[in-house]
Amino acid sequence: MAGEIPDLVALERTGTGKGAARQARRAGMVPGIVFGGDVDPLPIQIPFNVLFKRLKAGRFKSTLFNLKVEGHDDVRVICRDVQRDVVKDLPTHLDLMRLRRTTKINLFIPVEFVGEDVAPGLRKGGVVTIVRPEVELICTAGDIPEKIIVDLSEMEIGDVATISGVTLPEGTKPTIDRDFVIANIAAPSGLASADDDEEGEGAEAEEAVEAEVAAEE
Repeated sequence: MAGEIPDLVALERTGTGKGAARQARRAGMVPGIVFGGDVDPLPIQIPFNVLFKRLKAGRFKSTLFNLKVEGHDDVRVICRDVQRDVVKDLPTHLDLMRLRRTTKINLFIPVEFVGEDVAPGLRKGGVVTIVRPEVELICTAGDIPEKIIVDLSEMEIGDVATISGVTLPEGTKPTIDRDFVIANIAAPSGLASADDDEEGEGAEAEEAVEAEVAAEE
């Protein structure tokens, strides 16, 4: 995982259950729970504005955080769920899971494409078709990649980019046990239509010749 592990500061929440959760929300907090790690679950609460900003920034569920709660040791956590209001779509509760650095977890990692400005296939008018904007990987908690880089710089029309061409951190692998397609460069629609027309005309000509031969026989 590139860069330092970001801090996520929370407060310990007194009381559990729906009543305590409602009280936290009235105070402008989002209640949550920290579980796992062979210790008791820890009820927490995070200021709504802080959590909302984190969610808006993206990749919240694929980011490893250093959770800081006063009175408790810092611990690495990852978000396993964010519950939202069904009408307003605002966060109402979150679940965080404690992790060791060597813990293996499944995460969807976004794909970033580079080299589009020099790709021969694109310079000839081809179009990038993105099959997988993100890929599910089995990662070590201490080495979660921020993104997967797919290089298009040498791709021609008709070429495909597969997972086997992507460099992944050591110990990281896809959850799918085969070489799957991430993207391809397709011919522009006009060229594809012209090719189809030519193929159709060729087939019709062949059929006409075969008919004439059959008549002569």
